[in-house]
Amino acid sequence: MFPWPRLAVGAFLLLPALSTSLAAAGLPDTIDRIRSSVVAVGTFQPSGSPRQQFRGTGFAVGNGHFVVTNFHVLPEELDAGKREKLAVYVGRGRSAHFYPATIAAQDAGHDLALLRIDTKLPALALHDGPPPREGQEIALTGFPIGMALGLYPVTHRGIISAISPMAPPQLGSRALSAKMIRAMRDPFDVLQLDATAYPGNSGSPVFDQQTGEVLGVLNSVFVKETKEAVIQKPSGISYAIPVRFVRDLLHGAK
Repeated sequence: MFPWPRLAVGAFLLLPALSTSLAAAGLPDTIDRIRSSVVAVGTFQPSGSPRQQFRGTGFAVGNGHFVVTNFHVLPEELDAGKREKLAVYVGRGRSAHFYPATIAAQDAGHDLALLRIDTKLPALALHDGPPPREGQEIALTGFPIGMALGLYPVTHRGIISAISPMAPPQLGSRALSAKMIRAMRDPFDVLQLDATAYPGNSGSPVFDQQTGEVLGVLNSVFVKETKEAVIQKPSGISYAIPVRFVRDLLHGAK
């Protein structure tokens, strides 16, 4: 058990808005099945105040000892002098528990990381059938706005609105970042969603509403103005990394 920490907003590359309804047929049962596989990812420092720092969302895969999240959710470094550790938080509310985690594999190019934990969680099934289609109904579960809302997984639903290149066209060279230039040199398609994004949901599983199979990993939001404006004026456009890259990462970690 642990006290509630202050919200530590990491990257603003994150996820969905509060949905008004979860009325899709079968979705409540799907949420019941996947909820216990979704975890919070952050750090733990015994002498810190707060001791927990939330950085994003993750979910269990493979043999249940692996957790997928975004590469950008990982801290650049840990303070060994203060015994800071990478951490996964499992459970709900004040009954949640902290488990130390290590990095099993990472893929910075596709913004993915695979963590290993000692405890075993129910793993989510990764979609391995026909590619997702535009218009397909999806849902995602994670922690919007981080622990500010408490450690209770929240589900949002929407559709795959487009399948588009990772690096969108820019109006001029000044708008190009180093990350965008690298992406254009080795482009790959991502899932564009109609879900509004907030800090905290990075790493959330994007899954089929009926089957619960994971189709992708939510990783970014289109920012219209500034990062600070994401909360006040969300764009309603977010992106997910296709699940095939998760399978590749998991295979390489065995």
